[in-house]
Amino acid sequence: MKKRLLQLLQENCRYSNEELAAMLGVTETEIASAVSEFEKAGIIRGYNALINWEKVEGSEARALIELRVSPKKDKGFDEVAERIMAFDEVEGVYLMAGDYDLAVFVKGSTIQDIAMFVARRLSPLDSVLSADTHFILTKYKSNMTDMQNLSSYKDERECMV
Repeated sequence: MKKRLLQLLQENCRYSNEELAAMLGVTETEIASAVSEFEKAGIIRGYNALINWEKVEGSEARALIELRVSPKKDKGFDEVAERIMAFDEVEGVYLMAGDYDLAVFVKGSTIQDIAMFVARRLSPLDSVLSADTHFILTKYKSNMTDMQNLSSYKDERECMV
């Protein structure tokens, strides 16, 4: 029940305890207790609205930056990640396995703002060896949600044989 409760809350954190209880076949008290337990244990870290910023006038630019970094002795990647997390432009930082070490998601008013952030603030950090910036042009799916309603798209192209 606990894993399914977390999945439902991630799907829609606005479900009421009554709705969750009905979906899971338990009491509202059990739901309230489980949610409180998740919050105290740090499993639930907060509640967010999922916004399609592309539909908001004056929306911001976003990018994924792949960083190769030199980890610090005795601190590994944590120290570098903490420094990067402190920047206001940074929305998320992830330790990765593969060709690069950190995936950094950033936002800015424009693509140029992001480029200047990378050039002036991120790349000069002593641990950063290289940075590859990928600008996000369209978000199709985020947090398991179809952001473009592509399933309602009807392909009206004709096939000629």
